[in-house]
Amino acid sequence: MVPLARIVIGVALLTAFAGAAGGWIGIHYGLREARSSPGLDEILHNELNLTAEQDQRIEALESQFAVRRKALEDEMRAANRDLAAAIQTEHDYGPRAQSAIERFHAAESALQEETVKHVLSMRTVLTPEQITRFDEAISAALTSD
Repeated sequence: MVPLARIVIGVALLTAFAGAAGGWIGIHYGLREARSSPGLDEILHNELNLTAEQDQRIEALESQFAVRRKALEDEMRAANRDLAAAIQTEHDYGPRAQSAIERFHAAESALQEETVKHVLSMRTVLTPEQITRFDEAISAALTSD
């Protein structure tokens, strides 16, 4: 009985060690991967060494965009509320549901267009050297999984 107990304890310890090692590797690998792709905003404000004037101009652009983005996001939420009400009353994909979905898609499309215009407006504030890094970040953001 004693040898069996030692085997069980040994297997339990080995399993615990393997689990802990696997968890540690997973966390460290995952954190490294998460850190490897900074966002556009982080690159813009932390890596491009903006001048005070550039920073002010970009802050103004960001403030203007924030107002427009909020309005379009509010429109999308309102369209979702309309869709919920249509589903509750029609219990079918009827005209009210279709209208709410079209309203949502219109706001979503406008938000995407406004976002692209905003990103391109910030690009005009940058120097040619900064534009190169900025463009790389945009390309990475648009093509990453």
